[in-house]
Amino acid sequence: MSQYVSRFAGSLAGPPRLRLPGGHRRPRRIAMLSVHTSPLHQPGTGDAGGMNVYIVELAKRLAEINIEVEIFTRATTGGLAPTVEMAPGVLVRHIDAGPYEGLAKEELPAQLCAFTHGVMQAWAGHRPGHYDLVHSHYWLSGHVGWLAAERWGVPLVHAMHTMAKVKNAALADGDTPEPAARVIGETQIVDAADRLIANTAEEADELVRFYDADPGKVAVVHPGVNLERFRPADGRAAARARLGLPQDALIPLFAGRIQPLKAPDILLRAVAVLLTENPSLRSRLVVPVIGGPSGSGLAKPEGLHKLAARLGISDVVRFHPPVGQDRLADWFRAASVLVMPSYSESFGLVAIEAQAAGTPVVAAEVGGLPVAVKDGTTGFLVPGHDPVDYARALRHFVDDPVLVDRMGAAAAHHAQSFGWGTAASATADVYTAAIHEHRRRVRSHHG
Repeated sequence: MSQYVSRFAGSLAGPPRLRLPGGHRRPRRIAMLSVHTSPLHQPGTGDAGGMNVYIVELAKRLAEINIEVEIFTRATTGGLAPTVEMAPGVLVRHIDAGPYEGLAKEELPAQLCAFTHGVMQAWAGHRPGHYDLVHSHYWLSGHVGWLAAERWGVPLVHAMHTMAKVKNAALADGDTPEPAARVIGETQIVDAADRLIANTAEEADELVRFYDADPGKVAVVHPGVNLERFRPADGRAAARARLGLPQDALIPLFAGRIQPLKAPDILLRAVAVLLTENPSLRSRLVVPVIGGPSGSGLAKPEGLHKLAARLGISDVVRFHPPVGQDRLADWFRAASVLVMPSYSESFGLVAIEAQAAGTPVVAAEVGGLPVAVKDGTTGFLVPGHDPVDYARALRHFVDDPVLVDRMGAAAAHHAQSFGWGTAASATADVYTAAIHEHRRRVRSHHG
């Protein structure tokens, strides 16, 4: 790990609190920008995923430590209230920018001007100094944040969540590369931001390596997990009974958006390998796939159903649309193992959620997943994307019936260090440092 990253990386429980000279105050109120996905949307549908959960949970926890959060997002249906209180101290502002329905994420750059106009209109109704800082999520929001922060004379903190150059370096077969416009946009934001928040030390490294980020501006803050919601609760048997699943089945679960990047097809192919090697397993195997098509997966929404039929495993695979967070927690509890064969994951929040619910994880050794999963203890990390390797990892759970419970207990323990309180407190420290530095720079500029 590079020197500059280890300075921020801290323990798995989150980075150390930044020591700040004097009594630098935390911000009172921040503007959080999430252009392309609303914190009020159901994760697992369209472009809603881990980032939605991240923004919702982080905003709530910041409000609990007396930092008010106003989240600006694009209105995607008519008749929405201009503002919605999501939680005490957290306000969601719906901005009209482009048609409500049928606008793909790829078409949103053309709406950034309209979105920025909406943000500026909301700000114009306030006294100067209403927001102390702008925190933008994903590159589209970064462009609006860049302009807003300049206009308001406050610092910009940006979280990439995913990066075009990193995704393009690890494309799934048949997936579409991210466009050059995004690469240029991300490069500009990296340059403009006062602070960049990375989910893991590896992501911090990638910001420096791919985008020439100033190492001094990069801080590592591990995302958290809602430990009240995702917990072992009353156990695997009770969850299976609630979901109508057989008690003695091996249940490898996929939960996420159905797109090549997330690679649900690799789980299906691995299951086909398992059944070829051990046909008797068929009677006690259930493979739930929970999620809706997204991104390049929208081009062939029925592709996965066809693949299951072609592999001859339609009888064991169960497709389910995305479910709410409480229901998802039950699916995690019911599963023997969560399978995450993604080609790229900035963190892999789902892996932590499943572990918090007491379920081991088999995951690709990419992005933040080696931080999320302790290989050999809370699950298995698989290098590469060969279905045979995933079948081998799943076979451990077939051969050793107590492994699910043993690794599941270790997984629940491991996940305890990823509470959102830790993440919010570390994020607040990043804000404080950004404000302090921004003020010093302004003073020296005018001095």
